[in-house]
Amino acid sequence: MWFTIRRRLTMTTDNPTSSDSPTVGADLGDQLWRWNATELARAIATGLISSREVVESCLSRIEDVNPHLNALVEVRPEDALSLADAADRQRSSGAQLGPLHGVPVATKVNSDVAGYATTDGIPAFKDSAAKQDSPHVASLRRAGAVIMGRSNSPAFAYRWFTNNDLYGRTLNPWDSSRTPGGSSGGAASAVASGMVPIAGGNDIGGSVRYPAYACGVVGLRPTVGRVAQTYQSDEVDSSLSVQIMAVQGPLARSVEDVRLAMKALEDFSHRDPAFVPGARAAKLPGHRPRVGLVRDFGVAAPSSAVNTSLESAADYLCDAGYVVEEIELPVLAEAYRLWYLLCMEEFRLAMPLVDEVGDDGMKKAAEHYYAVAQEWWGNKPSLDQFIAGYARRGTLIRQLGGILESHPLILLPVSSEQAFEQDADIASVESMRRLMGAQASMMAIPVLGFPAMSVPTGVVDGLPTGVQLLGRRFDEDTLLDAATVIEAHAGTFTPIGPR
Repeated sequence: MWFTIRRRLTMTTDNPTSSDSPTVGADLGDQLWRWNATELARAIATGLISSREVVESCLSRIEDVNPHLNALVEVRPEDALSLADAADRQRSSGAQLGPLHGVPVATKVNSDVAGYATTDGIPAFKDSAAKQDSPHVASLRRAGAVIMGRSNSPAFAYRWFTNNDLYGRTLNPWDSSRTPGGSSGGAASAVASGMVPIAGGNDIGGSVRYPAYACGVVGLRPTVGRVAQTYQSDEVDSSLSVQIMAVQGPLARSVEDVRLAMKALEDFSHRDPAFVPGARAAKLPGHRPRVGLVRDFGVAAPSSAVNTSLESAADYLCDAGYVVEEIELPVLAEAYRLWYLLCMEEFRLAMPLVDEVGDDGMKKAAEHYYAVAQEWWGNKPSLDQFIAGYARRGTLIRQLGGILESHPLILLPVSSEQAFEQDADIASVESMRRLMGAQASMMAIPVLGFPAMSVPTGVVDGLPTGVQLLGRRFDEDTLLDAATVIEAHAGTFTPIGPR
């Protein structure tokens, strides 16, 4: 989940591999759309292949599978090819190249890209063209990336299900009856199905980590302040919770590609008041860090498939020299509930606009969120509760930071279940209660501002499984190193064809 409200409206057990043949379109073998971003960047930089060849291959893949998945909602082939040609000319000139030079990427419909409408999946915003790129999009351009198109999102990026009245529903390539996640569901579906090797997402309530998990790809939520961003346009005031909890992060089919994307995304921008230039965590000792394994922090017990994923990941890390110990982490249970006070009460101020232009699915989801949250915070939380909640947040940050001093890595579920059935959040209040519990870490980690990432570990009953790694602030490298170990043992499971 990631929500943004734009106020500029002018109105009152199987284990398939990446070589599996798709059921939509033909098996195209070792074509360029199958390559990961790191391979593409290296081959383009050395002249082995051209950016145009890569873009043409990805456009062909998009044409083949996107009509079924509806993951990318605005693709401009001529613009993409023009950018690819410019990238090829720059390489031929001998100019210095960025880390993503000539590599296709997708951006999300709630991120500003100059000349594209930042729609948030809202029909009323369909002509709301951005005047300039968001800082993270500008960073991708400076790194040489070729923007292929826009990835779908739920209205206002508010749900874990990607559907809206403007573009329609995005499907999970593994199983169309299951969500591809949200709000970056279009990004995850596009990456998993081979349309682009890297896609941008954003995360205030799991919107990078959960779609990556649901679609079997890798997704990183960086530390708040690590990647420069704007939350909406520069002219729009953003809530405090969005400013201090929301992040931009990459989704890709490999850990190596996520690491590469982060190199491109770390540029300074004065436009982000939370950006911390050059921030890095204190160095760890030379040996492998201790890992705290958390199966259940007191909200929802993991399913057997999720528990098996945790055990497999723990074994892989132990084999690589990490010391894995089961620990308790009740701080996350409290942080999970706190998110629904701090974020959702600020979001309540935007509900008049939601009532005016939001879709029925979003309105029903909001109704259910508030119905469950009032069991903790009452129907109308007071200002005193809100102030005390932010004070408590600082204490919880210190507590989690102390735990991460002894265990610099935490291994825990992304969700206590595999990908949810489509629209399970709006089926009933009871169904929403189940989902909110399953997704507890999706909220708990953002409210405290720490980095975390989703890493696939396998496929059970036709759906991906995976684990989450949580780490110290500004220590994404330790997360990526551990994720590399897990990936080396588990393998990769995408790209796949829609099923």
